[in-house]
Amino acid sequence: MLRTSALITIAFGSDKPYLFEIAKQFAVTLEEKIKAVEEEIRSTPYNKATEAHIGRLKAKLARMRDELQVQVAKKAVREGYDIKRTGDATVVIAGFPSVGKSTLLNKITSAQSEVADYDFTTLRIIPGVLMHKGARIQILDTPGIVEGAASGRGRGKEVISVIRSADLILFLVDVFNPQQLEVLKKELRNAGITPGEKPPEIAIKKKATDGIRISTTVEQDLDEKTIKSILNEYKVHNAEVLIRQKITIEQLIDAILGNRKYIPAIVAINKVDLASREYMEAIEFPKEAILISAEREAGLDELKDRIYCALSFIRVYLKPPGEQADLNEPMILRRGATIAEICDRLHRDFKRNFRYAQVWGKSAKHQGQRAGLGHELKDEDTLTIITRR
Repeated sequence: MLRTSALITIAFGSDKPYLFEIAKQFAVTLEEKIKAVEEEIRSTPYNKATEAHIGRLKAKLARMRDELQVQVAKKAVREGYDIKRTGDATVVIAGFPSVGKSTLLNKITSAQSEVADYDFTTLRIIPGVLMHKGARIQILDTPGIVEGAASGRGRGKEVISVIRSADLILFLVDVFNPQQLEVLKKELRNAGITPGEKPPEIAIKKKATDGIRISTTVEQDLDEKTIKSILNEYKVHNAEVLIRQKITIEQLIDAILGNRKYIPAIVAINKVDLASREYMEAIEFPKEAILISAEREAGLDELKDRIYCALSFIRVYLKPPGEQADLNEPMILRRGATIAEICDRLHRDFKRNFRYAQVWGKSAKHQGQRAGLGHELKDEDTLTIITRR
């Protein structure tokens, strides 16, 4: 039986987008409604005359995808996907089935994930620990992501829920299928995750009256009509909008919804040992991709370094009062960490009985500076914490 979106195309043709609004009323499921709107966007030529209309359609599409994610989240989560976070950070390996995720996990951690030459070997999340430069990094091997994962296909909802809580996504791509990367990114975007990007610099302050006022510090490709059309789709009719970068329709929608997850990401191309030199020279891989062979352990040292750097770790040396600093075992934290976070790690009594701290290093205005719990630390700082007796 043909899906509603297919019937719409057959009945009206892709060259009559104005009939889609009527036809979409016959769509039964939310997935079919999404497909109908996607088809209308594809069939509508993009130009200045249609920009506002396409912007409104994309806003509607994003809202329906959000509704779909809520539906997906309500379904039961299978056993084996409730992972306790450990270590200094968590990295999730994301890739299609049989790209070598389990082999990679086994080579860089102490984990033992089942390895075989058929799809869906990994039936649950397998955790492992990578020790690198003093950091204890949790690495998670996940079942392969397939096209349609954002809608729940192939354990997609469970895998994506694990990815949402990660500190870093490691995309693992088969050297003979580089197109897998864009499919993976698309599935995550459809599930409300934007890998490898920072949130757009857009501030939206809703008001009770006075309509929509738009201020921008850079020249925009989007005109005010399009921006207002998208805002109106989300029932925002009175607001002050400040834009500090050149934005796309999708970035504006993300800023309005405010629920998108932005997660750092790196890309590794696996099984390069199986490809010929001619093939490698003919294929254009992503500029920042790391070429590896998990099976032969080639490129894994570079991969470990890249993971460490992407997680933005800092090292803080602890100096007990009246003693020398421990320079052999620094505390590993993420960039932006404060003295309060160190107190939490040491013992809850450190924060409860905290008097002041002394800081030496890049974050100090002068060496031995007194600082409070909110002081933000930098790499290779030395810290003494003074507590009440």
